[in-house]
Amino acid sequence: MSTYELIKSAYARVSPHARRTPLLSSPFLDDIAGRRVWVKAECLQHTGSFKFRGGWAAISALSDAQRARGVITFSSGNHAQGIANAAAKHGVSAIIIMPSDAPAVKIANTRAMGAEVVMYDRASEDRDEVEKRVNPDGARILIRPYDDDQVIAGQGSVGIELAEQAKDMGVKSASVLVCAGGGGLASGISLSLEALSPDMQVRTVEPENFDDFKRSLISGKIEKNAQTSGSLCDAILTLCPGDKTFPILKRLAGAGIAVSEEEALRAMVLAFERLRIVVEPGGAVALAAALFHGNEIEHDDVIVVATGGNVDAEVFNRALAQYGS
Repeated sequence: MSTYELIKSAYARVSPHARRTPLLSSPFLDDIAGRRVWVKAECLQHTGSFKFRGGWAAISALSDAQRARGVITFSSGNHAQGIANAAAKHGVSAIIIMPSDAPAVKIANTRAMGAEVVMYDRASEDRDEVEKRVNPDGARILIRPYDDDQVIAGQGSVGIELAEQAKDMGVKSASVLVCAGGGGLASGISLSLEALSPDMQVRTVEPENFDDFKRSLISGKIEKNAQTSGSLCDAILTLCPGDKTFPILKRLAGAGIAVSEEEALRAMVLAFERLRIVVEPGGAVALAAALFHGNEIEHDDVIVVATGGNVDAEVFNRALAQYGS
């Protein structure tokens, strides 16, 4: 069960190895949003995303006997790199099941860190079934991308840092916008803020047509997406909220927000032009919500988690060509 105590324990293991990413701001972004915008730049984290934290937390929690068995996971790329990096540093064998439409840079980076990559078609194949085929005897330890207590705890370390940094900036009450796929980061941050900054509330943000969290929070039960591919926001395309993450966010999160792909691309460009950070489409949806969906936000301060920066050059150049100043 995911708790703040588990997060504190994970933070003690993760923080000596993770970057304490900055909380950035820009008056230009404030003007667009009509409120103060703070950006927690997890795109500057090791492996290019917050997933380093969950990967390190999960693998560092394994016993020697479990590490000897090796690990296996599935991911479109950011969790893949987090697990591959942590596995290599701990001397653990890793197999990563990745969709064939994942960005080439994520596939290449995962392999470069020493993990074995197994490809599958996420439009026609079920990744759980692929995992059972690759790991038929269950010998390898399965570390799920979000529905894993240690992964959630590792991601919760973002919330600890965020609460401390916001306090230093004099921010006590805020909407905290978090890009959401399966909800590991959002749920971990929610648990940390409940303990450290109860006047802050997490809001999940997703791309339009893949807004399972938004719909689930409305209905009060887990809703599924009709499809799990077909968006540039590959990092946060999941079938539905996690069994572990949804109860946490049902209890603690505010209403979800959905943004268009075009808004995500515009947010990528603004992050580059005004903050000089590179953010991938799925990592930019929270910033897009802050900038272009202000009517759905109540607080005068909004904190955005820019979750990842692993974008292919082609996509980044396309965004700059379309929306650059």
